[in-house]
Amino acid sequence: MVAGGQSMPEISRFLGVVVAMFYGDRPPPHFHVRYGEHRAIMDVEILRILNGWLPPRVLGLVTEWGVLHREELREDWRRSRRQAPLAPIPPLE
Repeated sequence: MVAGGQSMPEISRFLGVVVAMFYGDRPPPHFHVRYGEHRAIMDVEILRILNGWLPPRVLGLVTEWGVLHREELREDWRRSRRQAPLAPIPPLE
């Protein structure tokens, strides 16, 4: 996935939700969520939407997934800052 000339590797996919991170994004640490036509940017630490909107049910699923995988999200953020390959994160089951 490419947006604005930046590479945005997908790091997880579950129940129609796609989670990715841009290389070169500025802090705070965050990840991008796509669900159908909905888009949101979520803060890694507080797991709140910084920009965009998700249906409440999807926001709940993404928040649950984020709580379970917060440390992996932090590590992928650090990798993205170094332009290193991102590690896939298991989906919500």
